[in-house]
Amino acid sequence: MQKKIGFIGIGVMGNSMVRNLMANGYPVFIYTRTKEKAEGLVAEGASWKASPKEIAEEADIIITMVGYPHDVETVYFGDNGIFAGAGKGKVLIDMTTSTPTLAKQIFEEAKNHEMDALDAPVSGGDIGAKNGTLSIMVGGTEKVFNEIHPVFSVLGNNIVFQGEAGAGQHTKMCNQIAIASNMIGVTEALVYARKAGLDPEKMLASISTGAAGSWSMSNLLPRVLKEDYSPGFFIKHFIKDMGIALEEAKKMELELPGLALAEKLYQSLAGKGEEDSGTQALIKYWG
Repeated sequence: MQKKIGFIGIGVMGNSMVRNLMANGYPVFIYTRTKEKAEGLVAEGASWKASPKEIAEEADIIITMVGYPHDVETVYFGDNGIFAGAGKGKVLIDMTTSTPTLAKQIFEEAKNHEMDALDAPVSGGDIGAKNGTLSIMVGGTEKVFNEIHPVFSVLGNNIVFQGEAGAGQHTKMCNQIAIASNMIGVTEALVYARKAGLDPEKMLASISTGAAGSWSMSNLLPRVLKEDYSPGFFIKHFIKDMGIALEEAKKMELELPGLALAEKLYQSLAGKGEEDSGTQALIKYWG
C-alpha cells in the first residue's frame, strides 16, 4: 500500500504538489490555515484535517510548505502542532525555505520522538510544482532520504542529498543568492533594451540561449513582456529568503554585496505595495 501523506500549506506551489501526489496514487490529507484554499483539492479527493496535529496522527509522511520560519515553528511545536500528534516511525519533511537552525531543531526533536526529519526546500516556482520538475535540496539522514526518494521523485526531477540536517536549507540559500543578483541582471538587460529602442522579444531570442541565459530570463521575462506580475514566487517570500541568507552570511562573517543590493531593491518595491507580486515585478523599480 502507498504511504499516507499529510501536506500542510496549500499555497501557489502546494496545490500542484498535492495534485501530483494524488495522481500517483498517494492518499493525501491536507491542512491549511484558510480552508477555502483547500476546497478544490478536497473535491478532487484529498482529505481535510482540522489541524497539523490531526494530520500527524493520520499520515505516515508529513510534508510542510508554509510561509515563514515562525509559521514552521508553530506548525511543528505548537499546541496543535505536528509533535503533539505524530508518533514513532513517522517521517517529517519541511519543504519551506526556512532557517538551517530551525531545521536542526526539528531534526533533534523528531529523534526524541523516535521519528525522522528531513529539510527539503525546493526551487522551480509554480511551473516546476505543476510539472513535477522541482529541484529538491535535502538535509538529514541519507538512509531516510533514500527511503523517501520515491515521494520526492513525484514532485521533482533534480533531487540531491546535501548532507546533515540544515544542509538542504543552506543549499537553498545558495540558490536564492544566485537568483537575487541574476534577477537584477536580467531586468536591467530588459530596461536597457527598451531604452535603446530594441524589440525586447528579439533581444531575448538572441541572448537567452547563450552565455547570458538563465531560468529567470527564459521563464520570468516573457511574463514581464505580457505585463503578467502574478506570483510564481511572492516578493514577500523572496525578501524573507534573502533576509535569512544575509543573517547566515553575517554569522559566517561573510559580505554579500550583490545579495544586499537585491534585498534593498525588493524592499523598496514591497514598500510600494508590491509584496504580493511575483519576483518578476522587479521591473517596476524602473517605473
